[in-house]
Amino acid sequence: MKKKKLAVLTGAGVSAESGISTFRDSDGLWENYRVEDVASIEGWHRNPALMLDFYNARRRELATVKPNAAHIAIAELENEYDVTVITQNVDNLHERAGSTRIIHLHGELTKVRPEDRYSDRDGFSEETVFDIGYGEIHMGDLAPDGAQLRPHIVWFGEAVPKIEQAIAAVESADIMLIVGTSLQVYPAAGLYRYAGWDTPIYIIDPKDVPVSDPRIRHIRNVATKGMEEFKKILNSK
Repeated sequence: MKKKKLAVLTGAGVSAESGISTFRDSDGLWENYRVEDVASIEGWHRNPALMLDFYNARRRELATVKPNAAHIAIAELENEYDVTVITQNVDNLHERAGSTRIIHLHGELTKVRPEDRYSDRDGFSEETVFDIGYGEIHMGDLAPDGAQLRPHIVWFGEAVPKIEQAIAAVESADIMLIVGTSLQVYPAAGLYRYAGWDTPIYIIDPKDVPVSDPRIRHIRNVATKGMEEFKKILNSK
């Protein structure tokens, strides 16, 4: 029998229980840095060395953590469903947990690219993107074309090139699950609107969510416990 399609949108709350700091708290800071200084294209132009150091530290942090029960539960959904994970996270914990189809909306921490590539000029080609694992890059580390290397991260002020892939995954989904995202960072926050009108949508979040939609069922819990509840709901159908 053909598997039902399940689109899973994840955010920082999924990785928080692994010990990774959430992207942005109410004070507008990320690891004690202003978000605009370490997560915007303007920040890169102002101080690329600071940006490189910041993401080097994030890679070191990523090397010390492991997928948690929520990541693993999402991966296990592939046993029964045709799953596409759409993540706002730049870590590789979904991959390490075993998920096989992942759309990284905001880039990947373990990858780098030349600063003058991966734009609308070259069709957002990933030919020049490569994986450095948990290594570091510094000022003066150049790509073969002579350009400075930069993190393969989508910063504020840049396009989100994989949003069309994400929209297609949501449009074709029979079920949608949203885990660990506050639904406040666009365009990802609006993805659920592309789900069909008869598509059930489940949101796992311990806090109130800023959406009102008759299709939505709110599971008020952290990601690990919420995934347990979600799987029980699926098994009861």
